[in-house]
This record gives sequence, C-alpha cells and structure tokens, in this order.
Amino acid sequence: MSAYVYLIRCKDDSLYGGYTTNVDRRLQQHQCGKGAKYTRGRGPLSLAYCQLLPDNSCALRWEAHLKKLPREKKLQLCQNWQQEQLRLAQPQDSEGIRAIYQYYVENTPATFAYTIPDGESYQKWVAQSLADYPFLVLEGEGGILGFACAHRWREREAFDWSVETTIYLAPTATGGGRGIRLYGALLALLKEQGLYQAYGVVTSPNPASEALHKRIGFQQLAYQPNCGFKQGQWYGTTTWGYTLCMAEGIPAPVKPFFNIDPQKIQQILSHC
Repeated sequence: MSAYVYLIRCKDDSLYGGYTTNVDRRLQQHQCGKGAKYTRGRGPLSLAYCQLLPDNSCALRWEAHLKKLPREKKLQLCQNWQQEQLRLAQPQDSEGIRAIYQYYVENTPATFAYTIPDGESYQKWVAQSLADYPFLVLEGEGGILGFACAHRWREREAFDWSVETTIYLAPTATGGGRGIRLYGALLALLKEQGLYQAYGVVTSPNPASEALHKRIGFQQLAYQPNCGFKQGQWYGTTTWGYTLCMAEGIPAPVKPFFNIDPQKIQQILSHC
C-alpha cells in the first residue's frame, strides 16, 4: 500500500514529520488536537511538505531520513515542494527535456548514448510516450528541472506487465528530494495502470543513482561488467527492480495511460 511522508509547519515555525496512508485525514487529526503530542497546542498547523511513496517500508525509510536532516535542509525541501510544480509533460516541454538529457549525453556515462535526437524527434517521443505510460516533469522558476518516464521493458507480448523507468535531473537541480518526488509519483501512476514490475538500468559506477533507487525501494537484481565504452573507458550496468504488484493468477490487461482517471492522476501529483 502506498504511504505519505509529510512535514507540518507549526505556529512557532517548527516542523513536525510523520508518515501516514491518508495525508488529508492525518493533517485534520493534527489540526483537531488528535495527532501527535508535539503538535497539540502549536496551531494553526499547515502542510509544509508531502511525498507519496510506493509502500510503507519505503515511507518509513524516507521519514527516518528526513528526521535526521538539519533544519536548513528541511526548510529547503519544503520550499522546493511549494514552489516547484510536478505535472504531466507536454510536447512543448521537449526542448527543456532534451537540454537535460543532452548534458548527460555529452558530459557523463550516465547514458551510453553518444548523440541526441533533434528537437522535432524529441517532441514526437514525448507525445507518443504519454499515450502508453506516465511522462512527468518537475518545473521550477527557471524551467524544467527534471523528468521521469517509463517505456516497455521488452517487446514480446509476455512482457506487457513490465516497464523500464528513466529519470534525469538537471545538473543544477540534483538533491533536495527532487528525485524521490519524481520517482514516487511515477511508480504510483504505474500501479494505477496495473503494471507489475518496474526496472531501472543504471551505469556502474553511479553512486547517486544507485542511492536513489535503493531509497525508493528498488533492489539490485543484476550486474553486467564492462558492457559499454564511453569517454575513453569501459563501464558496467546494474539492473534494479521494483515490484508494483505481486504476480498471482492471470493479470488483467494493462490500462493505457490515457484511460486513467484524470482526477486520480491529479490527486497523485498534488501529493508528491
């Protein structure tokens, strides 16, 4: 079951963190004095940060991480959450998406690509991707800060219930909980479609990406050494897996993303 990690801002400007399966109800409990002992008598209370995570264990890990953060980083997390918009990508976002990916193509081994498609091809890719799976962008004052999307894991029909995930942040936007925000929403939307497995393929070594996948609940399944050559040296890859739904019985057909209730999509995005 999905769960939320949240921070509540109290009247004295202190922050209280917790996790719940229903953030709106939990906030109301705090506001009525039926929440934690710490928040009683510290009203009015307001929601300063909220993050939807794919399961309880992941939420507990993220809550423990937040509680260890110094106040300055908690405040930065709250500011990012309030000022940056998580939304579905649109074809006109392709230029900003392409600019982020271009940095990684030209400067890092995070992708094994040597070249990047032109702007028109990228625009078509965004539009086509949204027909089948979620394609999310995180937008700030300066434009697109990051994106996350999914595509088929393999082409054979028996793989219909599995996807591969992709996530990239602008080099100036790493940290601050942005990767968790994008990934948490992406996995929640994939669950709504009735998908069973999500896989991420990560260049090795890539400590930041590996840490993100661990934190969101992925498990490393495989390591392929020396399978890509870029920027004068060989790199391996690791494959990470996340179970969206337990594989039991005959699965229902996967819902195309355009058939998911728009209100449900907005509810998920508004809590990430």
